[in-house]
Amino acid sequence: MKPQNFAQTNRLTLRQWEDTDRAPFASLCADPEVMKFFISSVLDQETACKRINKWSGLIAERGWGFWAVELTENRQFPGFAGLQALDDSHPLGPCVEIGWRLARKHWGRGYATEAATQVLRFAFGALVLPEVIATTAVGNLRSSAVMERIGMRGPESVLRFLDVPKESPLGDHVLYRVTSEEWRARGDA
Repeated sequence: MKPQNFAQTNRLTLRQWEDTDRAPFASLCADPEVMKFFISSVLDQETACKRINKWSGLIAERGWGFWAVELTENRQFPGFAGLQALDDSHPLGPCVEIGWRLARKHWGRGYATEAATQVLRFAFGALVLPEVIATTAVGNLRSSAVMERIGMRGPESVLRFLDVPKESPLGDHVLYRVTSEEWRARGDA
């Protein structure tokens, strides 16, 4: 049974996870270049599948989260995009953060920007959120560029994640944010 689609753009479908997403997602998470700026670094297949289970469960429970992204023309899986709630235990919580991750062969085609724009439409439309944040490791210029293209302002500040070893540069993250009013003023709503 094909899962219900969350949203459609010109080239992408954001949808619930399918079992067929597990292998390409695990492959994406095993690529050191894709995972270069993530604190969790390269993920093994078991950990990648646990993430899918968690995200799929959250989508089933509340109707949103990190959705699988599918190329509409050929149903190929390039990665994911969506939202996650950060609770009080997070240095920035409580708030909602946007995120995405794509396989390297899909970089540079505008898919992250297209998917993230659709995610913000949902955040400010269906969820009526007042604000969405995003963070990325200092030096992750690709993600920062997507954040700027989708109308987020920043980098606002540099945050240090205390659970990351001091010698790791991945503990320093830049913060971006966009409010509902700023989003609507752009005309992307």
